[in-house]
Amino acid sequence: MSKVNRRKFITATLGSAFAAAAIYGYYQYTQPTDIKRYSSPSITQKESKSQPTDNSDSLPTPSTQSPAHPPKDAAYLAVAHGENPTEIVETALTALGGIERFVKPGDDVIIKPNICVSYRSFEYAATTNPEVVGALTSLSLNAGAKRVRVMDNSFGGSPEKAYTNSGIEEAVNAAGGEMELMSRIKYRAVDIPQGKDINRWSIYGDILDADVLINVPIAKHHSLARLTLGMKNLLGIVQKPNRFHSNLAQRTADLNSRVHSTLTVVDAVRILKDHGPTGGNLNDVEIANTVIASHDIVAADSYAATLFGLTGNDIPTIRSGAQMGLGNMDLSSITVEKIDV
Repeated sequence: MSKVNRRKFITATLGSAFAAAAIYGYYQYTQPTDIKRYSSPSITQKESKSQPTDNSDSLPTPSTQSPAHPPKDAAYLAVAHGENPTEIVETALTALGGIERFVKPGDDVIIKPNICVSYRSFEYAATTNPEVVGALTSLSLNAGAKRVRVMDNSFGGSPEKAYTNSGIEEAVNAAGGEMELMSRIKYRAVDIPQGKDINRWSIYGDILDADVLINVPIAKHHSLARLTLGMKNLLGIVQKPNRFHSNLAQRTADLNSRVHSTLTVVDAVRILKDHGPTGGNLNDVEIANTVIASHDIVAADSYAATLFGLTGNDIPTIRSGAQMGLGNMDLSSITVEKIDV
């Protein structure tokens, strides 16, 4: 074979290889998810006593049990009320046994707030309060976290502007954390074996791999879900979240059966009482000066519902989560510690 022909042969071979790799990558990240046909939820399951042992692609077992072993006097759920967001976050976490109960030295921590849109500041209660996110970033780093990243996939405007205009980027940087723009190539399709309506979806890989996921929703009205709280906040970590809307409550619960929030901290400093999820009228905003925290996302969401004059049973997402054994929505059966700061 001549040198010229050999060169052409090698070039063509390499070109074919790169093309095949590109097609494979495109296939991996753009193929539609597998969806089950909906069937009616089963009778409420008993709460699982097991806890996921790692954050690999193996299925995390749904659990209402706390990470690690909490102190004997630790609250199951803590509600702190006061005018300083940083102080009420710290107070709520202390009541749960401290941030060290959830974050260990060397942990890779991801904080998932609700950074809904780029055109609303936090005063409109469409996005999580930046001081709440900053406080959790600082607490996690002080507990020895290797790094703390904060991320969300905003649906209104660019993520860059949403990060800045929400005030969250400034608060996280000041606390020593990192803001991460969620990259399309980091999503990966994974099984959801316990899903009742969906059994596979593309989820952000770094979320799946993190040692600790701190879920920090803002408590607000939602035109479809009635309320959007911790469980629904995880729609920001999936591709094609609009496809959840055809069976929103069950699919959201299915997602939460696959992605377990280590800690849920509901920002109710300002709550959006109407015209959610984006709001836009300060008359719809109520100053509640409250933070709700628990290892149990269903319990946290259930308590947050009471701020709107509702119960967990009134919210389809919470009800579906309880039916799947993802947590406890019966607040009378758990220890709730309320603290005024």
